[in-house]
Amino acid sequence: MSAIQAKDRLIVALDVKDIAAARDVVNELDGVADFFKVGLTLQLAAGVEDFIRELIKNGKRVFLDYKYYDISETLKKTVARASELGVSFLTIHGPSVLIRAAVEGRGTSNLKLFTVTVLTSLDAGDIAEMGYTNHTPEQLVIFRAKKALDAGCDGVIASGLEAKQIKELSTNKLLVITPGIRPDGYPEDDQKRKTTPHDAVSAGADYLVVGRPITGAKDMRAAAQEILDQMQTAFNELGS
Repeated sequence: MSAIQAKDRLIVALDVKDIAAARDVVNELDGVADFFKVGLTLQLAAGVEDFIRELIKNGKRVFLDYKYYDISETLKKTVARASELGVSFLTIHGPSVLIRAAVEGRGTSNLKLFTVTVLTSLDAGDIAEMGYTNHTPEQLVIFRAKKALDAGCDGVIASGLEAKQIKELSTNKLLVITPGIRPDGYPEDDQKRKTTPHDAVSAGADYLVVGRPITGAKDMRAAAQEILDQMQTAFNELGS
C-alpha cells in the first residue's frame, strides 16, 4: 500500500468574504493545496456555483460544507443535485432517516457523505443548553457516529479528541474529517475542542480542515506547508 500523502488530506476552508477573496486563496496556494471547503460563508455569494465548477474544472477537489438538514424528500433531491455538480464531499445533518435519504440521493455517484457530530466550537455547556444534558460532547459525538455508520454514511465531522474512538467503533469504516485544527502557539479563538495537525492525524483523522491558520497568515503558502509537514510526520509515524 502506498504511503499517504498529506497534500491529499489537507482541506483549506475558504471562509472568506467573497468569491474574489476565495479565488485569491486558491491561486496563492497553487501547488501546495488542491482540496478546498466551500461553506456557509460563501453560500449566498454571487457566483458561488460558477466558482465551484471552476475549481473542479481546474482539477481541484471541493468539500461542500452546507450541513444540509431538511425532510427526507428534500434532502434526497438536494444531495442528488450536489452529486451532479461534481463535488467530492458533502455534509449533512440529522437522524438516521435523513442520512439514509441522503445516501439514496447520492445514488451511484462518487460523492462521499459526512454527517456532522458536534461542532468543535461547542463544549459541554453549549450542548447542555441545546438539551443534551445527559451527554458530554464526546459521548454525543460517538452516539452520532454510530448512527451515521448504521445509516450508510461515508464518514463524520468530529474533533481530533474523538477520532480514535470513532475509528475503533467503526473498525475504520468511517472516514473522519477534523476541523478545529490549531498549530501550537496559535492564538486563542472560538475553537473550544481543538487539536494540532500532528495530534489529529495521530488520533486517526483522515482529513483535516484548516481555515484561519492558513487564510489569515501573512504567508499562506508557508503556513500551509508547515501544517502539511506536521501532518506528513504523523502519517509516516502511523505507517512505520
